[in-house]
Amino acid sequence: MTQILHIYKDYYPVLGGMENHIKVLSEALVARGYDVTVLVTHPTSSTHVEERNGVHVIKAGRLATIASTPISLSLPLWLRRQHPDIAHLHFPYPPGEVANLLFGRAAHTVITYQSDVVRQRGLLRLYRPLLWKVLRSADRIIATTPNYIASSPFLSQLPEKCTVIPLGLPVERFASAPPDQVQRIRDTYGAPLLLFVGKLRYYKGLQYLLEAMPTIPARLLVVGSGPMEAEWRRLSRSLGLAEKAVFLGEVSDADLPTYYHACDIFVLPASERSEAYGLVQIEAMASGRPVVCTELGTGTSYVNQHGETGLVVSPRDPQALRQAIVSLLENEPRRQRMGRQAQQRAIQEFNVATMVDRITRLYAELLIT
Repeated sequence: MTQILHIYKDYYPVLGGMENHIKVLSEALVARGYDVTVLVTHPTSSTHVEERNGVHVIKAGRLATIASTPISLSLPLWLRRQHPDIAHLHFPYPPGEVANLLFGRAAHTVITYQSDVVRQRGLLRLYRPLLWKVLRSADRIIATTPNYIASSPFLSQLPEKCTVIPLGLPVERFASAPPDQVQRIRDTYGAPLLLFVGKLRYYKGLQYLLEAMPTIPARLLVVGSGPMEAEWRRLSRSLGLAEKAVFLGEVSDADLPTYYHACDIFVLPASERSEAYGLVQIEAMASGRPVVCTELGTGTSYVNQHGETGLVVSPRDPQALRQAIVSLLENEPRRQRMGRQAQQRAIQEFNVATMVDRITRLYAELLIT
């Protein structure tokens, strides 16, 4: 049985796009007969070993968290005990990448390159020499979109190592929602409705959407929480948006499809390259909703195709967001057409089965060399 070891900083029940991706991928690999272990850090100083849905999960005790990066002295020790056929790293997590470089015993190494290191530029200067060694030592690097290979200062120098495999998710979960619950949301908040879903972090750019809202004839629902929540709530109040922008906090996974189906347009106003892909766009598209996003040179405009599944505008530009949103609100046939095309693209290109097919094909190519 082929053994796969995934290495990252966190795993379910920690919520996040990459954490969810690793969970979905790991469980799908188990279903296909792979022996899968996930090595991450635990929120506390103690180590926990468990099995979740057939996945062996090792959560190494955490010493500290520096610049959003968990530090674990026991993670390298656990890594040294593993002898997988393939170590699959999920970048960026420098401690895990360096530990694998120094102590890893896998026959082959694959890296899913989720995002450049964007905000921690000081740390990047220190890490850069090791990062080049990490990338060059990998057998294959998975880029989630061709856009990222072209725009990344690292991947653009290693195109021969890169394979494009878009992230996928269980799109069928978003295909429908209970009509009565959808109508209840629209009755409660009115229509038309805009929706934002995501962790409230600096790079999500929600402030630019809030600044556009005073002249948009719609109400905005904000789903999610995070470090910018208090500041963005204050901004919303200062803009007089008490009735137009509603912060809902976290919404359960079970209820999330209902909110997508209740909205007219989904908006991802991301402002920095840290938004490398935007899985929430796929959730909205799978729900049959058009998307308005920003062009960051990353995967956002690969997932959401301008003029087909929605509209793509320049980042950090409230006026551009306003114009795109209003143009869709004023043209219902176009909005519905884009929603249908968005759903079709999500089903065909971003489903879990297609993603896993592509990844297991890559694994197989490595194992026969």
